[in-house]
Amino acid sequence: MTSQLPAVVTLLTLLLMFATVWMVGRARHRYGIKAPSISGDPAFERAWRVQMNTLENAVMFIPALWLAAQYADPLWAGIAGLIWLLGRAWYAWAYAREASRRGPGYLVSMIAWAALMIMAAGGIGMAIMENNAAPAEEAA
Repeated sequence: MTSQLPAVVTLLTLLLMFATVWMVGRARHRYGIKAPSISGDPAFERAWRVQMNTLENAVMFIPALWLAAQYADPLWAGIAGLIWLLGRAWYAWAYAREASRRGPGYLVSMIAWAALMIMAAGGIGMAIMENNAAPAEEAA
């Protein structure tokens, strides 16, 4: 299961992204915001910002998750991914209710993303050093 955790987190992230799309569609209907408008009722605008910000962050998150899983450790990458996902869900829930309450969830998700980036960079760096050291060892 540990090696599949990043895949499970990716699937859950896609479900979160779908949920934000659903929130925007519901808000459009509820507040009478006709496409392509993206402004009007503040509740609609918050739902739209949640969707856009989640999409923007997922673009950075998913590659970091998979690089960390491939080059560092799939279990720890998956755990950091779950933390990111919980932070994003917290962010979405809080922002949809009141924009000023979005900060803590956003901070949790960004810390988890940073952990994934550190894992990925460290793992890739180690792989590069191992590949560069191998020819030198073979020559000796």
